[in-house]
Amino acid sequence: MSKEVILRMLADAVVSCRKDDVVKAVEAARIEGIEPADVIGKGLAVGVSKVGILFDEGKMFLPHLVLAVDAMEAGISILEAEVHEGHPCKRLGVIVNGTVEGDAHDIGKIIVSGMLRASGFTVHDLGRNVPLQDFIDKAKETNADLISLSALTTISLNRQYELINMLKEQGLRDKIKVMVGGAPATQEWADRIGADCYAKNAAEAVEKVKELLLLK
Repeated sequence: MSKEVILRMLADAVVSCRKDDVVKAVEAARIEGIEPADVIGKGLAVGVSKVGILFDEGKMFLPHLVLAVDAMEAGISILEAEVHEGHPCKRLGVIVNGTVEGDAHDIGKIIVSGMLRASGFTVHDLGRNVPLQDFIDKAKETNADLISLSALTTISLNRQYELINMLKEQGLRDKIKVMVGGAPATQEWADRIGADCYAKNAAEAVEKVKELLLLK
């Protein structure tokens, strides 16, 4: 079975909310030696992104969206377990990820968490609508290397700037790096607020985190 066929099977299974088919397709991808990042980024993420578009257009509804995300996460969990089996003693870095308070968007953040986990990072995904202090408390609790902040509206975007200031006030800015992302975020915005990096999508997030935490 070709790589293209398997990736299409992954996307279709997510759109149809068929968790068992997602698991079967992930297993097929493993047998064919397809990289976990491609399984997520070019397969699972394509499916859940399509569901998100259909949801925004009113062609799919919330229960469908929830089931599709659940199916995607079933596939990600398999890949995450495989990574940990292959690198039982290797700690690439610890990341706290979430969507900031006042923002209920979730899909892009879930994909970022999955891609980072599949790449060997430990990720604590706090979900959506997360109070800023919760990011900091979790980072302190887990000795995190980086906080990743997603904001999908221009109103919630300022929360990213607020968190950086909170880290400074609490004497933690030099110890914890900050990555920002989301539709209204840009490299110019990241530079303006003093973030360590900006990522426009999940694949770029992985590369930026590797640059910050592994190649320093």
